[in-house]
Amino acid sequence: MNATTPFPLPFPLEPTAAEAQAAIAAEFAFFGDWAERYQYLIDLGRKLPAFPDAWKIEANRLHGCQSMVWIVPDGDASRLEFAAVSDSAIVSGLVYLALRVYSGRPAAEIVATEPGFVEAIGLARHLSPTRSNGLAALLGFIRARAEEALAKP
Repeated sequence: MNATTPFPLPFPLEPTAAEAQAAIAAEFAFFGDWAERYQYLIDLGRKLPAFPDAWKIEANRLHGCQSMVWIVPDGDASRLEFAAVSDSAIVSGLVYLALRVYSGRPAAEIVATEPGFVEAIGLARHLSPTRSNGLAALLGFIRARAEEALAKP
């Protein structure tokens, strides 16, 4: 952990969500085929910080995923952060990408940023339907927490 975030970030925090998405697209463009991209996703998932077992409770479980995913939000409208983990290697990589784009950002920026990286790197065409549903649930959770933060006086 560092002084500015309650959750350790396993990636550099680009100045904006748009820049994070551009960086992700550039990284994935380096790989020639989807076997390499899946391996890269798995490698990214391994970079997620340790997630305390005490947080792996039903209240933190993300429903809509076939795999087990737990996510914990923190912060307010000025800066929202998320810690998350999955029991699936590929899903952990998807979690990493979502957190890289959205964690540590103002709620307004989260709400205003569509997850363009999903299409940009070809995830929409290469994920199984259950993983696509899980990614949609993860992105929906993050957006919903941002909308809730913005609605608070």
